[in-house]
Amino acid sequence: MITLTINTQKYQLDLKGHETLLEVLRDHLGLTGTKTACEEAECGACTVTVKGKAILACITLAASLDGGEVTTIEGLADGNQLHPIQQAYLDQGAVQCGFCMPGMIMSSKALLDQNPEPTQKEIEYALDGNLCRCAGYPKIFEAIQEAGKIMKEKNKKIN
Repeated sequence: MITLTINTQKYQLDLKGHETLLEVLRDHLGLTGTKTACEEAECGACTVTVKGKAILACITLAASLDGGEVTTIEGLADGNQLHPIQQAYLDQGAVQCGFCMPGMIMSSKALLDQNPEPTQKEIEYALDGNLCRCAGYPKIFEAIQEAGKIMKEKNKKIN
């Protein structure tokens, strides 16, 4: 048995020990926003965050995260209110086929939580493990920069 907090909800999971986080999210919990693609840590479609860091769920054993907190794409929105990163992706026209978007957005969140004003090079580095087959990178970069501005502004209002 392991305990995982996923999107602020605590789960007790009876696992065999070899299940990846991706398998647990999709097959055990029905959280299908995290995509299955290469299953070899090559594409980034399965990116989630743990303690604010982007990780690949396809190569992470769920048991290794016992007691940990995971955020998936389903955990970003507040009800019907999209997270600023999700909204910026839509506003900037960064969403094409949508398959890579959950991973891209989660990598973007990890970056922007650490640095709301990243340079182009910092964005490229943060997304280095995420592949977009539609080659929508320019719009994705614009969305990240826009989301950073929005998040910085929100933080100013809170503080």
